[in-house]
Amino acid sequence: MHDGALRIRVAAPPVEGEANEALVRFLAKRLRVATSRITLASGASGRTKVVEVEGVAVDDVARALQS
Repeated sequence: MHDGALRIRVAAPPVEGEANEALVRFLAKRLRVATSRITLASGASGRTKVVEVEGVAVDDVARALQS
């Protein structure tokens, strides 16, 4: 957590959506959901993103990503 937001770093370069795809794959693996259930609600071309995960509670997301 950093300033009230979750900070995740990915190794993929921010070229042609590769970093966004890496972020979605990372989240899907950690949350044990299909990548199709994760969408970038905003920030697809910026550093700050808002991610929506279908069918997973916010508390469950926080727990899964903090471990």
